[in-house]
Amino acid sequence: QVQLVESGGGLVQPGGSLRLSCAASGSIRSIYLMGWYRQAPGKERELVAAITSGGMRNYVDSVKGRFTISRDNTKNTVYLQMNSLKPEDTAVYYCNLQGRPWLGAALDIWGQGTLVTVSS
Repeated sequence: QVQLVESGGGLVQPGGSLRLSCAASGSIRSIYLMGWYRQAPGKERELVAAITSGGMRNYVDSVKGRFTISRDNTKNTVYLQMNSLKPEDTAVYYCNLQGRPWLGAALDIWGQGTLVTVSS
């Protein structure tokens, strides 16, 4: 069974920084894509950033230049470095993994979510 464990959320002042981590464990043959989504109160979940196994990155326009996604393939871990945080970045951030296990159907796994609050 594959699981994702997220960490790094918390309360930060506007202009501050946080680093989120998401570690995957379990029977994983390959990972195609890992990404971070967020959901603010009363809003739909949106993709924030994603990174492929080859290192190609994609960001939502609102975080370009402020957030950086990276991954450590040896640790099956993805990171989201968030700088110059704004109150509108406040949300629950979810990690997502898409890949293949050694046995069974393709993986589309979600983490439990970590709350990021940007407030003075």
